[in-house]
Amino acid sequence: MARKITYSQAINEALAQEMARDDSVIVMGEDNAGGAGAPGEDDAWGGVLGVTKGLFHKFPGRVLDTPLSEGGYIGAAVGAAACGMRPVAELMFIDFMGVCFDQIFNQAAKFRYMFGGKAVTPVVIRAMYGAGLRAAAQHSQMLTSLFTHIPGLKVVCPSTPYDAKGLLIQSIRDNDPVIFLEHKLLYTREGDVPEESYAIPFGEANVMRDGDDATIVTYGRMVHLAMDAAAKLAKDGIQVDVIDLRTTSPLDEETILESAARTGRVVVVDEANPRCSIATDIAALVAQRAFRALKAPIELVTAPHTPAPFASVLEDLYIPSADAIAQAVLKTRS
Repeated sequence: MARKITYSQAINEALAQEMARDDSVIVMGEDNAGGAGAPGEDDAWGGVLGVTKGLFHKFPGRVLDTPLSEGGYIGAAVGAAACGMRPVAELMFIDFMGVCFDQIFNQAAKFRYMFGGKAVTPVVIRAMYGAGLRAAAQHSQMLTSLFTHIPGLKVVCPSTPYDAKGLLIQSIRDNDPVIFLEHKLLYTREGDVPEESYAIPFGEANVMRDGDDATIVTYGRMVHLAMDAAAKLAKDGIQVDVIDLRTTSPLDEETILESAARTGRVVVVDEANPRCSIATDIAALVAQRAFRALKAPIELVTAPHTPAPFASVLEDLYIPSADAIAQAVLKTRS
């Protein structure tokens, strides 16, 4: 039975169901177990935003607090995964991944390749990403393409509570390292989510809306802005496909190319900076494999090539808008 819960609650439920199913699943991160037993506290804080709240008492000894040393505990998570555990490590912000690159890029992502497929590293690294909370340049990055570039990593970017639960369950069960990215403006968004456990396969994009006039390809929070743009365009009789990638690695090339070939007009939306981004990668894919079907140049809607600003008026201009997406679609038709 489905009921409405938030994106944050869906993640919590996925963790609880997988921890109940498999004793090898553990949760670790800063303040995940913090606060438990402190005066006036009857539960752990559940991480910086309380996403794991309630798990500490349900699963004694399996929700672990870590020091403020991202490199240290991500290394510990990778080691635990290599030794048979299935750790889910919470990193407060994707911006802190920089101090973990060796553990992720040179260790976790490489083990299967270096040991002839005999070694697996079933670690999930959860992190907040994206702008919109006035968190300034060091706490607002995307970095999706950085992890997508690394062979051996799977990169997941759910846009809805339903996908957050199903994709996290799939991530925990996967035998490869998974970077699970949660846009910070989606945590309070509600959606219909089944109570029972379910897994959403990687590499299967979700066509959120059908149309033959143009294709919008995006992921994460930008899916909702793309849907707003599509609704606005529909008032003028323009019907578009809206493709939610769900995962950037693996990438559902077939769905993108089928839609591009059918509509002949493609807009790629990415909150990230444009250079070497998911947007440019998809544009290259379409240009290489569906060029003859195109009726107009591919349009990209991205953030500018600058760090995210702190000032509210500047950050609002920095983030791609529904109006900008709609204008890009209209440009392909001019």
